[in-house]
Amino acid sequence: MTNILTRDARAGLLAGRERGVRPGLVLAVVLIGQFMAVLDASIVNVAAPSIHASLHASGASLQLVVAGYIITYAVLLVTGARLGDILGHRRVFLGGLVLFTLASLGCGLAGTAGQLIALRLAQGAGAAVMIPQVLSLIQRTHAGPARARAMSSYSAVLAGGVVVGQLVGGLLISANLFGSSWRPVFLVNVPIGVALLAVGARALPHGKGEPGRTLDLPGLALLTPAVLAFVLPLVLGQPEHWPLWGWILMAASIPLVGTFVLAERRVAGTGGTPLIPGRVLRVPGVPVAIAALFTVMTIFSGFFFTLALHLQDGLGYTPLRAGLTFAPTAAAFALVSLNWRRLPARWHGALIVGGFVTFTVTIAGLAWVLHSGGTGEAGIYLIGAITGAGMAAAFSPLMTRVLMSVPVELAADATGVVVTVNQLGLLVGVATFGTLYLNLAGRLPSHAFGAFRHVSAHAEATTFLALAALAAVGIVLAITHVANRHHAPA
Repeated sequence: MTNILTRDARAGLLAGRERGVRPGLVLAVVLIGQFMAVLDASIVNVAAPSIHASLHASGASLQLVVAGYIITYAVLLVTGARLGDILGHRRVFLGGLVLFTLASLGCGLAGTAGQLIALRLAQGAGAAVMIPQVLSLIQRTHAGPARARAMSSYSAVLAGGVVVGQLVGGLLISANLFGSSWRPVFLVNVPIGVALLAVGARALPHGKGEPGRTLDLPGLALLTPAVLAFVLPLVLGQPEHWPLWGWILMAASIPLVGTFVLAERRVAGTGGTPLIPGRVLRVPGVPVAIAALFTVMTIFSGFFFTLALHLQDGLGYTPLRAGLTFAPTAAAFALVSLNWRRLPARWHGALIVGGFVTFTVTIAGLAWVLHSGGTGEAGIYLIGAITGAGMAAAFSPLMTRVLMSVPVELAADATGVVVTVNQLGLLVGVATFGTLYLNLAGRLPSHAFGAFRHVSAHAEATTFLALAALAAVGIVLAITHVANRHHAPA
């Protein structure tokens, strides 16, 4: 309790220094920016079939359109956090927002799958620069109960965008504004980004960088190829018939990660500022919680990416109908995310475990419902709602616990580490479970037809069983986290 009071006191001092700043307006600006970035990691899922038809994109290209954004987002997030420390959080947030907005415009105007992939990489880089500043700006402008409420909103937005993206994507594509098909999925970011720039330039608190903070270029040079060596074979292996080079790259990712860990320890030992500071991972309860968050986000992305493909390519749903199929999931997720704090604190640990158990069972249930090529009728909406509630019950309290346990002085580093892990989870989910589905389903058809309906149903059911197995691992992690926190010294 003393540590919490000390952190809140420090936060209060920091917030008090921001004269003339309106915390509510700051929170609105940064959370809308956060929501846009998370939305763009998921909104493309429902647009994937339309992009496939419009740009004649292969299955691998579709995965790169989704995963390319997450690759640069995940790899550069920690560096983005460090840039905020060096140059100032306001300046870096606005700079990242400019890059994100311009890249979104380019994505909406892309004429080929290659151009779209390249611009998605740039869009991810903009998000990686912008997003790590969000938590630091919240810490600087909120204290005490207000900070706790802001953290709840932050964690809800972080995961809620993944779900809402499916619905918004379906609505935008089905509207087919001016015959633009999937393009408004990206173009919608442009007016929002311009408005945020105008408001953020006035609302966000000014601040200078922290002396002594430097970029860890060796760490970045090692982490980037380690992530790429693992992800690219997963994304390109299936359409390339699993070539030898893919297996070699995946094997090479292991020593690259080991070398990265050794290099980070060496940087820390010489008094430098490593890319992933070990002091963040030494906060009690954080490592297991981060592993559980990684598990949730991996399941999120694998679930939504493959189900969006099955609904449209397998069952022949329109983008709007596919998006509306996710509406109960989004509504239940939002309801739980915004209200779980009303429960007594002693129940929060059980809520996390119960959330993992719930969506383990419901994902397995969806595998059974869809395995024969059926639509599930009304049942799929009910199961989807329960799945969304379970995801929120697992994710939102867990994320809030992690963020509230980190001291203010570690806020920027913790933001980079935690959000990087979450985005790596999204990346691994798309690459791993997307590859599993595509490997079982084979080449995506231009239009849904009877034979592919059953092939896709089998592929989706198998993929969902694999997702349920991973969710069962999350149950173990959640129980471990709750037990460790229960036995931790006060």
